Amino acid sequence: MRNSNLRLGSLLIAALAVTSAPSIRADTINATANDAELAAFDIVTASISIENNTAIFNMAVSGAAGTSTPAASGKLAGSEVFSYVWPTTINSYEVGFEQDAGILALAVTSHADFDDTPLYDENGDSDPGNDGEVWHSHWVVLQPNESCGPGALGVVDIPADSQPRLPKTWPGLPILLDSPGWDPLIVGDEVTIRVPFDNIASISDMSFDGVTAGLRVNESVHAPLLCVVDVFDVASGDLSLPGKISP
Repeated sequence: MRNSNLRLGSLLIAALAVTSAPSIRADTINATANDAELAAFDIVTASISIENNTAIFNMAVSGAAGTSTPAASGKLAGSEVFSYVWPTTINSYEVGFEQDAGILALAVTSHADFDDTPLYDENGDSDPGNDGEVWHSHWVVLQPNESCGPGALGVVDIPADSQPRLPKTWPGLPILLDSPGWDPLIVGDEVTIRVPFDNIASISDMSFDGVTAGLRVNESVHAPLLCVVDVFDVASGDLSLPGKISP
């Protein structure tokens, strides 16, 4: 499961470079089953469909989705994040970040040691600051970051002296991460999340892939703050972003 020499970043950049080439419309990516160590992250299909002004992100795995979560370490530094991720070619500007800030991905995540959805109370106990372990949604902007490891991706850091454009539901962390509050539906072997867009045409000709991955908070709790450290599975097998949506 561990892969200290990730090629995810370079593969994504190569895939993004060729997404303008003609491709076969493919709303669903059919993946090779049983090629991940954990069945909860062993992708069988990844899809995005359009219904009116809503994009419906779905991922099916060979086991019970959402049943594996990171163990609590008791501290933020070095803590782990498990995730179901849809890397896309949607421009980061469409969800509230700067234009072309990096690779925009929708992620459904769980992490026991911190809470990054301060506006929402996912576990319903009237405390919005203690429910990071409950699966929840994010937009994240990724870029290759050698400080995370050779060829690895990291969530883009925000320098202390900069004020980039950020979504209204940015949770206040110094990274390009949004906490929009869309609840994922996890039933049986599937993870589904419905994402509304003001202008669904803005994501025309989107390409996508499906990834299950582990991330880790830097031990220094400084940039790079959050790195992709484990790739459990990739729907396409080669991160070629073969999924295609033309609403």
